[in-house]
Amino acid sequence: MYKSIRSFLVITTEFIQYTLFCLPRYPFLNIIKSMWLKLMGAKIGKGVIYYPHVWIAPVKNLTVGDNVDFALGVLVTTSGGVSVGDRVLIGYRAQILSRNHVIPEAGLPIYGAGHIDKPVNIGNDVWIGANSVILSGVNIGDGAVIAAGSIVTKDIPANAIAGGVPAQIINYRQEQSA
Repeated sequence: MYKSIRSFLVITTEFIQYTLFCLPRYPFLNIIKSMWLKLMGAKIGKGVIYYPHVWIAPVKNLTVGDNVDFALGVLVTTSGGVSVGDRVLIGYRAQILSRNHVIPEAGLPIYGAGHIDKPVNIGNDVWIGANSVILSGVNIGDGAVIAAGSIVTKDIPANAIAGGVPAQIINYRQEQSA
């Protein structure tokens, strides 16, 4: 009985969140979306923008700074913890994954093998390009740029421009000359 009630509540919560996050990015709806995430246990800053179809689950291990932009179709899994700094752009269909499956030894079933949770930390003033994937345990330094379509498997230092599969450092952002 308990499992069926719990399952019903989880599915109902997912339905409410899915419906809410299908709505457009009008400022008053972004405030309501932020309020929902806070109600679910996240820490959300000011001026956060959510395009339609953003999916964040399970929410409670999420911290988002001020003026963050979640573009259309962004997926964030927060089981391992996800921290996003201030002034971050997260491109269309990007994925931030703080949970991964355990790969069991050969001959053992994959289904039910379990999960590994590791935090993802994204600094301030970061741009994550469209269709990028940020894997669990990754830290992205302040001012970094992740090229579209990249898969980030290792830490990216501050002000680095990284891209590729797996992502490698391509260059560094240059200081503005006086």
